[in-house]
Amino acid sequence: MKKVLVLCTGNSCRSQIAEGYLRHFAGDAAEIYSAGIETHGVNPKAIEIMKRDGIDISGHTSNNVNEYTGIDFDFLITVCDNAKESCPYFPTNAIKLHYNFPDPAKAKGTDEEVMEQFREVREMIRKYAQNFVNENLKPRY
Repeated sequence: MKKVLVLCTGNSCRSQIAEGYLRHFAGDAAEIYSAGIETHGVNPKAIEIMKRDGIDISGHTSNNVNEYTGIDFDFLITVCDNAKESCPYFPTNAIKLHYNFPDPAKAKGTDEEVMEQFREVREMIRKYAQNFVNENLKPRY
């Protein structure tokens, strides 16, 4: 079974959303993990925006990348430039992929405007995750 690690700065928003979608789309084709170079806790707005799309990430935890040094990952996906640039040495032969998603936790405005920015980022990550699974995890016949 393939193992995928999604890495972000604080493992609170983007990597949590990506983990949720990758698990959803991959099913039992892969083990999905997420981590941060720091841990900030799972953002309640990330939980809410995923719930609106029918995916429950409320049981996710915010993990530090160092917790996973013993796992031989097949894919390492960084979802923000800071994680890509600041990631400590991570001994893996994993295929490394990168996409810099905007940080919805930095959104400003009314509650509605902030949630709209979360929704926009969620949709970007949803498309990315679906494409990743289709291209890398689903068997080709």
